[in-house]
Amino acid sequence: MARRTILPLTLAAAAAIAGGCATEQNQRGLGGAVIGAGTGAVAGQLIGGNTTSTVAGAAGGALVGAAVGTATTPSYNRGNCRYRQPDGTIIIARCR
Repeated sequence: MARRTILPLTLAAAAAIAGGCATEQNQRGLGGAVIGAGTGAVAGQLIGGNTTSTVAGAAGGALVGAAVGTATTPSYNRGNCRYRQPDGTIIIARCR
């Protein structure tokens, strides 16, 4: 039964991340989390040399990276989304 719930949840999470409009603050937070997790995993492996250290480093790095990415969003873009028009230009407007 666990397999039946893990796959749909994983696919739903991937669709939520990849699809639709996201605010710049969300995009920066996610990007910071990914970069922080990678950096933290490498640092954890180098410092501890075992799986526990790697996982702990990745978790800590993801938290710090998400916080920094979210906090460094320019204030003029908070609450706005980017939309691509048919001619290829990108506009920034309030999220729908």
